[in-house]
Amino acid sequence: MDIRQLQYFLEVAKHKSFSNASKSIHISQPTLSKMIKGLEEELGVVLFNRSTRAVELTEAGQVVQLHAQAVSQAMENLQSAVADLSELRAGSFSLGLPPVIGASFFPKVIMEFRRLYPQVTIKLTEEGGKQIEQRLLAGELDLGVVVLPVDGQLFETVPIVNRHLKLVVPLDHQLAHKRKAVLADLKDEPFILFRQEFSLHERVKEACIAQGFTPNIAFESSQWDFIYELVCAGQGVSFLPETICARMDKRKVAVIHDVEPPINWNLGVIWKKDSYLSHAAKEWIQYAKKVF
Repeated sequence: MDIRQLQYFLEVAKHKSFSNASKSIHISQPTLSKMIKGLEEELGVVLFNRSTRAVELTEAGQVVQLHAQAVSQAMENLQSAVADLSELRAGSFSLGLPPVIGASFFPKVIMEFRRLYPQVTIKLTEEGGKQIEQRLLAGELDLGVVVLPVDGQLFETVPIVNRHLKLVVPLDHQLAHKRKAVLADLKDEPFILFRQEFSLHERVKEACIAQGFTPNIAFESSQWDFIYELVCAGQGVSFLPETICARMDKRKVAVIHDVEPPINWNLGVIWKKDSYLSHAAKEWIQYAKKVF
């Protein structure tokens, strides 16, 4: 059964005439008659009483009309819903954000996107970067924002932010009043880092190893404010994004902006390679690119 057959049937029922219906839908009357005859044969019933001046529905035709109207309305609803998605009047996507990244950059971005597209639903999940990658591969998230690089064979990537991590030390530290720090000089320092499931952990560790030493990790946390408090208490040094450092009380810690060599903190929107992205997700990627 073809949806067009039902639509043509409804037109004949509406006009009570094959000729008027054929003019309305711009097909020839013989073609219309053939379509209706095919529908009757498929259903095994006569739909129209053709013996009267006006074409009248049979009892079976009245039943088919009721259901055909429901099918036609459902098709219109489907087309309208797809149009809403493509024009971003509706839609949804899931987005994974590591806590430090979400707190640093995205509250205003998400607020402005929601203002532009109020009917789009963003399902936010806070996870470490590595967990976000795993959930993307498992199909549990549509998009993620993580520290780059990631495996290009597994993920599509759109870079959005290029930054360097800043060194945070206690006020009584020997580097507290220096304008520049050399990473290799920190080899004997206790480090306070984000937990291993966070990409920042690996970025700092890899940078240290490249300078010939493995960092002595004294504490790990998933919360930047706890890391900050530990540094305040003189328990070690840390590397944090400048957006987080801007929130810190400079009467309690010192932030050294120039570190040699710099530890890159580059962010990107990523998604699983060859996966389907909704119109809303694609628009959010473009919006993030424009903002950053």
